Amino acid sequence: MNKILVCDDEEDIVKAIEIYLKMDNYEVLKAYNGKEALDILQKEKDIDLLLADIMMPIMDGIELTQKVREFSGIPIIILSAKGELTDKVHGLNVGADDYITKPFDAVELLARVKSCLRRMKLTNDIDDIGVFRAGRVHLDDDKKDVKIDGESIQLTPYEYGILRLLIQNKGKVFSSDEIYEKVWDSPPYDVKKIVSVHVSRLRDKIEINPRKPDLLKSVYGMGYKIEE
Repeated sequence: MNKILVCDDEEDIVKAIEIYLKMDNYEVLKAYNGKEALDILQKEKDIDLLLADIMMPIMDGIELTQKVREFSGIPIIILSAKGELTDKVHGLNVGADDYITKPFDAVELLARVKSCLRRMKLTNDIDDIGVFRAGRVHLDDDKKDVKIDGESIQLTPYEYGILRLLIQNKGKVFSSDEIYEKVWDSPPYDVKKIVSVHVSRLRDKIEINPRKPDLLKSVYGMGYKIEE
């Protein structure tokens, strides 16, 4: 049974999400501000996913996501009452894997939760054995380990999925739609922006100069590729 931490300062929303998740046989932990959620995550090491609102007292969802990313690659879905794309991108930029805009329905919520958990499982499962290299990047798909110049780095499941797809197919260009289809496997929206944000975060971790990438290249109007 997967364990999910739900964090929102509105108790009614937490209760509703808890009902939806329990109907799908998830175990639910609850928090009502970012600080409380952070304390739980630091104590409970077997939580599989975090659902966190952006606007909260004491510590908001953005700061919570930043702090969680300092020690964990757990999937994070942010909840936001703000529909503006810039707010969603901000959440993705600081380390969230996906977002849901309030109000949302149970079907969408559960679909995105399942997608994140499925991606985490695929990342952790030892079934695609192989070692791949591109320049200073070394990806061991058996150990699910990525090294840059010999030093291990921490990637989120989606960052890992993008890197694995591109490094396994060096030189091949994948469009944003193709990357989203192969890595996310969830209901599509804002595909180009979501992929762009995750590629940007990945470049921050693997490139010497993320603004002038020499490994993870953009092909104008077509997509992305890894090249030596």
